[in-house]
Amino acid sequence: AVHSGKFECCCQNAGVSSCSPSGVSKCRKKGPGELPTPIYRLCPFSSLSTYINQRNCPYFCPVILQVRVIAVVLRSEAAAYRCHLCCEGHKVSTPLHISEGHVNIHQDHFDFQYGTADIMCPVPSGCETPSHVSVTSAADVPEVFLAVLNQRTSDSFPHNFTVCISTMFDFTNVLQLVQSMEMLQLLGVSRVVIYKTSCDADTQRLLDYYTDKGFTEVIPWSMSDHLSVSQGWKPEIDPGDLHYYGQLPALNDCVYRYMYQSRYVALHDVDELILPQSVDRWNDLMPLLEQKNGADKCHLFENYMFPHTFKLPPPVSETHHLQDKENPTWQGISGVNILDHLYHEPNTNLVRDNFKVIVSPRAVIETSVHGLLSSYSSCVWVDNKLIYTITALWHFTVMHHSALLMVSNNC
Repeated sequence: AVHSGKFECCCQNAGVSSCSPSGVSKCRKKGPGELPTPIYRLCPFSSLSTYINQRNCPYFCPVILQVRVIAVVLRSEAAAYRCHLCCEGHKVSTPLHISEGHVNIHQDHFDFQYGTADIMCPVPSGCETPSHVSVTSAADVPEVFLAVLNQRTSDSFPHNFTVCISTMFDFTNVLQLVQSMEMLQLLGVSRVVIYKTSCDADTQRLLDYYTDKGFTEVIPWSMSDHLSVSQGWKPEIDPGDLHYYGQLPALNDCVYRYMYQSRYVALHDVDELILPQSVDRWNDLMPLLEQKNGADKCHLFENYMFPHTFKLPPPVSETHHLQDKENPTWQGISGVNILDHLYHEPNTNLVRDNFKVIVSPRAVIETSVHGLLSSYSSCVWVDNKLIYTITALWHFTVMHHSALLMVSNNC
């Protein structure tokens, strides 16, 4: 099982049949010196995080109080799930309620064996506060209880914009990370959530700085310790059990984690920036988009690729914008300087399939890397005259097109 994005191990036959005072049963060793086996070797699924679901479903059907367990499941396994809910409230006859869990595997899994899923646990009448939950297969006893988050809804948010970044693995691109974090603050972002698998010492010091500042929340994302995660999105090219270091469950967790903490969430990578053209900040952009398209829409922003392998001096008309790009304090800092790469590849695809999203998290049911899988509202494309989604893809090693276009003066 996983708590707050960090894997813990299952123990077999721990005999947990009731909720402890804290609501959490800790994992115990099987015997002297014998550590428990990781959950993915014991079970066809693992629970990541849990959230109370108090939203209306589509088409105005009645609200059914449920606990949503975001999980990673073995897609080929037709398992029966059992929910063990710790309930609080004066109408509860027993603190532990057991019910059948209903699983929905997300359609985006890129043909890997394991995929993201929602296991829905119905909350019984009289259970005023489902404080903790454990999900097991039908024949097993609960081992680890996870705290249920989002207990209270709110229309007042501490953050206007939150950026969800997943996943950070073997990361060393310090200069680009600094430039991206500073640019996001200029755009009006007050929180960046980073699901971190691994990084070098310099990056960690940088993450610590932004965390101490209150700008970032770093969530340990250690799936690679327990599953054979892929380094890509095609199992035939990058073999593994799960797509791209567990990127999809991380994105879904971020949406639900900040559902009542942020007015909007932006789902994009650390090497991507959504830069408005007609205004300076996202705070000014979103009212324009909502005035045109309506509130709670999912807004899609097309990507433009800026290959890091290509570098030319800027035109004379642009040099005044870049006087400080050779700042001597940047010398010797590892990473890509995004100001060196001013030319993007032309977008020639007739079908736009490479884009990122800004959306109200309360409109989201399921999300993927590019767009939403299920939502309470429709998605609309943003006119590129209003916006420029700049992608400095430092991890690309080759250009896709020989013709490159200069980025506009307003960037």
